[in-house]
Amino acid sequence: MSQTILYARVSTTDQNLEHQKAQAVAAGFHLDEVIADHGVSGVSTKLAERPEGKRLYDKLRRGDVLIVRWVDRLGRNYQDVTDAIRDFMRRGVVIRTVINNMTFDGATTDPMQEAVRDALIAFMAATAQAQAEATKEAQKAGIEANKGDPRKYRGKKPSYDRETLEQVQSMLGEGAGTSAVSKATGLTRQTVLRIKADPAAARAALARWAER
Repeated sequence: MSQTILYARVSTTDQNLEHQKAQAVAAGFHLDEVIADHGVSGVSTKLAERPEGKRLYDKLRRGDVLIVRWVDRLGRNYQDVTDAIRDFMRRGVVIRTVINNMTFDGATTDPMQEAVRDALIAFMAATAQAQAEATKEAQKAGIEANKGDPRKYRGKKPSYDRETLEQVQSMLGEGAGTSAVSKATGLTRQTVLRIKADPAAARAALARWAER
């Protein structure tokens, strides 16, 4: 009997397992099990090398469905993400994302459909790595700006966490309107507009608070 498993990776204090579960349920997924890795970097640690990631490989069988909030939960390295998705597809596992409701499986034999699928996987994996690199640069900038001055004002604490920020950017990138993004994330329209106008500043604000 096939099963539907949500895999979550919670790597920082501003990410939340319950939020990822709630998003999946709200999107209409019926979960049989939730598997999560906590405090694990998606940049330096492959999915198969994580404690619960290893268990995920052991549990998934042909016909099962793997749910992830977005492909960045599988990893932040282009090669690691594409390798993981293709490995699961070869096993007959279907991968579905909560954000944008994407589906990846290896059942198709049509060359054109395969080409479109593989191109989309590559694009999403590259985006995940690019976002990770942008976050790292924003964190470095925040640290440098405050170096030697622990009393430096950090500004108002952001009303969003890293996952929500990524969701906003992903939806905006797909052409979603400000009101739709606001409704989906629970953020005000003004906040969404600020993120849209200056995403680097939004990430820098998160970095300033995350480093303390």
